[in-house]
Amino acid sequence: MFDTFVIPKELTPADPRFGAGPSMVPVEFLETLAKTGVHFMGTSHRKPGVKNVVKELQDGLMKYYNLPSDYLVVLGNGGATLLFDMIALGIVEKKATHFTCGEFSEKWFKSSKLVPWIETEQVSVPFGKGINGKATPGSDLIAVTLNETSTGVQLSELPQVDANTILAVDATSGGGQCPCDVSKCDIYFFSPQKVFASDGGLWVAIMSPKARARAAKIAADKNRYVPDIMNWTNAISNSEQNQTYNTPALATLFIMNEQVKRMNEVGYAEVQKLAQKKADLLYGWAESKPYLSCFIEEKQFRSVAVATIDVDSKVNVDDVIKFLEKKKVVYGIDGYRKLGRNQFRIAMFHNILFSDLEKLTKLLSSMIESKL
Repeated sequence: MFDTFVIPKELTPADPRFGAGPSMVPVEFLETLAKTGVHFMGTSHRKPGVKNVVKELQDGLMKYYNLPSDYLVVLGNGGATLLFDMIALGIVEKKATHFTCGEFSEKWFKSSKLVPWIETEQVSVPFGKGINGKATPGSDLIAVTLNETSTGVQLSELPQVDANTILAVDATSGGGQCPCDVSKCDIYFFSPQKVFASDGGLWVAIMSPKARARAAKIAADKNRYVPDIMNWTNAISNSEQNQTYNTPALATLFIMNEQVKRMNEVGYAEVQKLAQKKADLLYGWAESKPYLSCFIEEKQFRSVAVATIDVDSKVNVDDVIKFLEKKKVVYGIDGYRKLGRNQFRIAMFHNILFSDLEKLTKLLSSMIESKL
């Protein structure tokens, strides 16, 4: 459909990666990793060479989120999806209430529902709508999703919970960029392959004293089975020693630490401002073109990390995407497959340049308008 379209040089992004995950890993981080030579990769994660990187990463996150000193950055292997099960098995006492608005928040609910000795409740809205969550009588854990990767919905505010209730926040695709007072969360968890610009396979859970106390209480219950690999006390005790329970991917740790250092140079508040500027660009573009529309109609729930833009059915977005990928100019702007919409899904993560997003919007408009 676009075989004769000529991509203007001035509209070619400096970096082609706009995917909602895995996100773009800066080439300079790989170069920095390579310079460690024989002194990091292939060494023991129980030795100072790796433990020092883990400690720097933990300290960097504490600084970035301006966390109280009694919070702990806990790390482990398996990715944030593993935490869906870990939280149900080792943090929920009797009942969890999940507030769902898309594929991944529903996936978390379904994981909890499979645990036979806890009760689960789902409060849902249709995909594309936002939901903030609220304290629910009888529930000792409230589960909300900071940024729903599949739809581009983010929380507009955190629910308030009492001293006996854990607030758990899945921050995977928005952590570090979407607004959130982490000091009001008991478990704020994510994988590093989104805003934190690393590879998957690692999980990070920022835990309050209340969450750690709950984990210890459940772990002490000998009648309740939790596999060692999902045992919170194992993860916590190892994290207190700047290491993980089992062998981590060292490159993932190293690259994430480089990203946290980069983000600390500007600070969380400034990162949020830059993200909002990118979001204003993309949503403004969608609202200014008659052949585009914002999938998320409620403005207060529009993500500043992942934008979802619907396209007029006269133009097949798959043709646009295939052409740009073939030319190696733009990668990863497909809509979430299970939504089945004629849609672009564009990441606005911290490393993606505003100038590249400007070029992308102009390039997409030029292509679409050439066929209308």
